[in-house]
Order: sequence, then structure tokens, then C-alpha cells
Amino acid sequence: MAKTWNKADLVEAIGEKAELSKKDAAAALEAVVDTVTTALGNGDKVALIGFGTFEPRPRSERTAKNPQTGEKIVVPATTVPAFKAGRALKDAVK
Repeated sequence: MAKTWNKADLVEAIGEKAELSKKDAAAALEAVVDTVTTALGNGDKVALIGFGTFEPRPRSERTAKNPQTGEKIVVPATTVPAFKAGRALKDAVK
């Protein structure tokens, strides 16, 4: 079964590959996550050629049903983060 990576695992792997201390690798990862989050929050796309594209996607308002009561409720329109994998990433996962 495949391993589930967490933030500490990523920091360790980044540190080894980039020959950085864990502190520097953690700061680099945090900077990437913060930058992508800020860009998406501003409505911008972030494209990493070969890896993929992060983008905000709008979701329309819709009607849903509460499964416990059967009552119809309106789910308001919102914007959600989305990721589309690039060709190199898709090929690496095959």
C-alpha cells in the first residue's frame, strides 16, 4: 500500500534533495504554500510547467437535500481551489 506523506515527510525530502537544513526546507515549503494560497485567494492561477496548475474554480448555487430531514436547502455559490496535473506528473504516476 502507498504511503501517505505529511508535511514533515515533505520537509525531510526537500531538505535531502536540495541539501538544506530541515529549518530551511520547512521555510521553503511554507513559502510555496503561502504564495500559492495568496495567489488563489486573489483569483490568480499558479502554473508549474510539468507539474500542474492550481486555480480557483467557481461553483454555482445549487439546491441540495438534507439526508436526515429530507428538507431542501440552498447551497450558496462559492469558489474552490482546484489542481490539474501536468503531463510530466501524469506520466510519472502511470
